Amino acid sequence: MKIPQYRPPTHPGEILLLDFLEPLGLTQQDLANNIHVPYQRVNELVNGKRGVTPSTALRLSKFFGNSPEFWLNLQQNWQLYQALKEEEEEINAIVTYAGREEERSA
Repeated sequence: MKIPQYRPPTHPGEILLLDFLEPLGLTQQDLANNIHVPYQRVNELVNGKRGVTPSTALRLSKFFGNSPEFWLNLQQNWQLYQALKEEEEEINAIVTYAGREEERSA
């Protein structure tokens, strides 16, 4: 998986709101009721304050007719990007195993 470098990936909650709820005319409360979760869970997800858990991915995929992997991949991309940005200096300082082997043989 390639982590986007040019811009942050879109948070899964924003995709949920803009690509699913709004076009279908559903409210956050409608979704919460239909997938049997508290309104707060949907609201926090839509507002980027919560991520997609496996349980939520299963519920969203069942309701919208897509796969749980769709939702979990969105979440994973978001988290990888955030981790890279937070730890970029440390990550970039790591020498690959192959690079270490080349140093030893030189």
